This record gives sequence, structure tokens and C-alpha cells, in this order.
Amino acid sequence: MQIAFKEWAVIVDALGGGEQIIILRKGGISESHGGFQIEHERFLLFPTLFHQQRESVLPTAQRRYDVIAPGLSADVLRLEYFAEVVDWKFLDSLEDAQRLVGQHVWREEVIRERFDWGKSKSIYAMAVRVFRLPQPVEMPMRAEYGGCKSWIDLGEVIATTGAQPVLSEAAFVEQLEKFRAALATCRQHFAGGPASGTLTAP
Repeated sequence: MQIAFKEWAVIVDALGGGEQIIILRKGGISESHGGFQIEHERFLLFPTLFHQQRESVLPTAQRRYDVIAPGLSADVLRLEYFAEVVDWKFLDSLEDAQRLVGQHVWREEVIRERFDWGKSKSIYAMAVRVFRLPQPVEMPMRAEYGGCKSWIDLGEVIATTGAQPVLSEAAFVEQLEKFRAALATCRQHFAGGPASGTLTAP
């Protein structure tokens, strides 16, 4: 696997710990003119320390951030997990995005800020199944990895053979059903493509 997805380190920690299966993404300022798109079904999780993420998550996640942040290096990229997109929704209603409160560690006001940022009042919600690599992989942090963008080509293939899901099948399906139930009544929206999609069977 060669493609990675940049996400706050504290969110990668929550995904890797099975606390949530949701990724919410608006897109960075370096995304293409079309904005963020779900370009890949499988990707490594690239933890970052960008922005004020400690203040943007719930107290339990803040405590986890205080534990993991000192171990993160600006010079070394440490990869521990990869994810598979199982389901997703494009939401252009803040009310729909707020239906997911309780299923992730972001503070509610952060979701509102992400939704309202930029020209498009919308956000993508992805449900992912996360796998732990057999061994963490460390590699030099390269200049081309920088910038406010979601997708990164690592320039080399990272082996995933032997990776194990962080949640059991039953635990994952339970969270996936909550995700789907929360968004089951939301309107179907379109933004240059379908408003939702199941990419990989759970």
C-alpha cells in the first residue's frame, strides 16, 4: 500500500483504538478545484500535529493527546494503521452532520466550523474499518508530504500482510449500523457524484 491519508494524530489514535470508525473531511486548501474526493478505498493513516487539535476534541481525547503528542516527531513519520472505506455520505446539511455526535471525539463546534468553512457548506462522512499493521513502520518525513492536503503518495509500498482489524467483526458492525442509522433519514445530495456509497463489504 502506497497511498496515505493525513488526519490529526488524536483522531488516528481514536480510530486505531476502536473508539470511532468515522472520518469527517472537508478538504484542505491544497485540494484540487473540485475539493475533497474519496479517491481511494484503502489507505494508510498518516498522523499529523497540524492545527489546534487538542482543543478541538472531547476531554477524554485531550488526555490521550497529552500522552501521544510527546512521542510524535516532525522528522519521522510513524505508520501503525490502514483503513478501508466501507460506507460514506456527502452531507450538505449541518443537521445531518450533527446526527453523528456521540460516534466520534470531535467537539460539536469543530464539526460546525468544518461544515461552514469555504464556499461549499458540506462535509463528507466516511465509515472505515481500521487494521493495525504487524509492526509500526517509520520513515523519514519528506518535504513533499507537507501542505494542507488529504492524500499522500508515500513513494514506496508499505506491506500490510498480517494486519489485524482493531475491532472484532461484531463490534465493527455495531458501530457501522449506528453510523447508517444516524444518516438513514438524511436527504440524498449530489456534488459531482453520488451522495453515498458502499465501497467494501463489512
